[in-house]
Amino acid sequence: MNGLRAEPGKELLSADGVRLGQKAANRDEAVQQCGELLVQLGAVEPAYVDTMHLRERSISTFLGEGVAIPHGTDESRVFVRRTTLAVVQYPDGVEWGDNSGNQAKMCIAIAARGNEHMQVLSSLARILLDPDKAEELRSASEVDQVLRLLEPVGEE
Repeated sequence: MNGLRAEPGKELLSADGVRLGQKAANRDEAVQQCGELLVQLGAVEPAYVDTMHLRERSISTFLGEGVAIPHGTDESRVFVRRTTLAVVQYPDGVEWGDNSGNQAKMCIAIAARGNEHMQVLSSLARILLDPDKAEELRSASEVDQVLRLLEPVGEE
C-alpha cells in the first residue's frame, strides 16, 4: 500500500507523511513539527502552521488515548493546497497543555480544504474507541503499520 486516498489520485496519508520515534519538549514544539511536516509534504502554505498554534491556544486538540489532532482554524483553509494527514509519533509522550496530565504519544495533523476534517475526525474516533488499535497506533514501530491502522480513515 502506498498511502490512503482522499479522492481519486490524491493521497490523504503517504509513507512520507509518517514520522516515528520523534521527540518534542512541549506541545508547541510538537505542533510546530506537525505543521512543518505538512509544509514539507506540499499540503499547506507556511502560514498554516501559525494557525495551528492559534487553534491549540483556543481549544486543545487532544482527543484522548494518547492522541492529539493538531489542525488550523476555519479561516486557515485558504492556506491549504490539498487535504492531507501527517502523523508524528512521540514514544516518550508530550505534555499536552499546562499540567493537564494529558500525554500525546501520537499526533495526527490535519489539513483540510473543506469539511473533510469532520469525516477524518469521525473515522479517527472509531479507531481510537478500540483500545487495542489505539495502543497499536501509539506504539507502532513501522510506517506500514501506521498506514494499515489508519486505512479506514481514507475509505469513508
